[in-house]
Amino acid sequence: MKIHEYQAKEILRQFGVPVPRGHAAFTVQEAVEAAQKLGGPVWVVKAQIHAGGRGKGGGVKLGRSLEDVKKLSEEILGMQLITHQTGPEGQKVRRLYIEDGADINKELYVSLVTDRGTQKVAFIASSEGGMDIEEVAHSTPEKIITEMIDPLAGLTEAQSRKIAAAIGLTGASVDQAVDLFAKLYKCYMDTDASLVEINPLNCDSKGNLIALDAKFNFDANALFRHPEIVAYRDLDEEDPAEVEASKFDLAYISLDGNIGCLVNGAGLAMATMDTIKLFGGEPANFLDVGGGATAEKVTEAFKIMLKNPEVKGILVNIFGGIMKCDTIAEGVITACKAVNLSVPLVVRMKGTNEELGKKMLAESGLPIIAADSMAEAATKIVAAVA
Repeated sequence: MKIHEYQAKEILRQFGVPVPRGHAAFTVQEAVEAAQKLGGPVWVVKAQIHAGGRGKGGGVKLGRSLEDVKKLSEEILGMQLITHQTGPEGQKVRRLYIEDGADINKELYVSLVTDRGTQKVAFIASSEGGMDIEEVAHSTPEKIITEMIDPLAGLTEAQSRKIAAAIGLTGASVDQAVDLFAKLYKCYMDTDASLVEINPLNCDSKGNLIALDAKFNFDANALFRHPEIVAYRDLDEEDPAEVEASKFDLAYISLDGNIGCLVNGAGLAMATMDTIKLFGGEPANFLDVGGGATAEKVTEAFKIMLKNPEVKGILVNIFGGIMKCDTIAEGVITACKAVNLSVPLVVRMKGTNEELGKKMLAESGLPIIAADSMAEAATKIVAAVA
């Protein structure tokens, strides 16, 4: 789950990480009132979308008068903001953040991310923060340093001082960094975040550190512990199909292809998509119905897939362990009738009650294409949508 910058800064503020003053605004009038509350003389008008690169896309502007703030807010609010993370279609700006201007002297980069490979937390930092951090990572990776943190020991002061020195901080700024890094790590752990990123972390002309931007991703599996974070969810920023799928406990992610996939188990779903690509096709989605799928859930899964106009065929790939093949067969038959299925459907099922499931499909009278192996299933669905 992602949140907006202004929400991220609310969280950072709760943990004592210094951030500029600011107010969210949903209308131009609210933006002007926010600027009046802050008092100026310089304000930053920021588009709020769940994507990076807003500055380069024209979504972050400086206002030096209330009239500037009004004009910029009118330009940004409602625009279709295109960045390197939104894709060519962009995202509509529905919220703004009006923030105090800052004494920008040196822009740094810091982030914390879960490293599943080492089962540790990676503290990533650079002396070259700001809008071009991706280019820094690509062209001069030696300017990005990584410190691995053992979650049982936590971030030590020695590690913090090492990071601070590596990104060029000196004097009193180092002590500030040690304090800020400790608070940032506590924030990361206490909120069950999977990513916390501050870019840029500004070191002003007096050597004071302040987070000028903030990004959070949260582990969806831990959100039950954080209703206050769930309250930040902005459904307008999420794929409508993925939002709909979440209502039925379906793990669904939209992709760019034309073959819908319905699979039980995340690993098998990934393997199914790989197999489709191997045989020359393109998956339209990742969809894991899980081990407790019912006929109703399968029907809803079909409806969600078929809302995508690009879907020209569907591949159902089921391994019946906990999930019984006859249950899936019932769901497939019910779904086909409910949605008046008009695209080719290939079904491959193995495991518990396999023969019963296959018999139900064969006797359904529906034009279902049967397959025994993943390779056969992929070959048949790719041919059917060609």
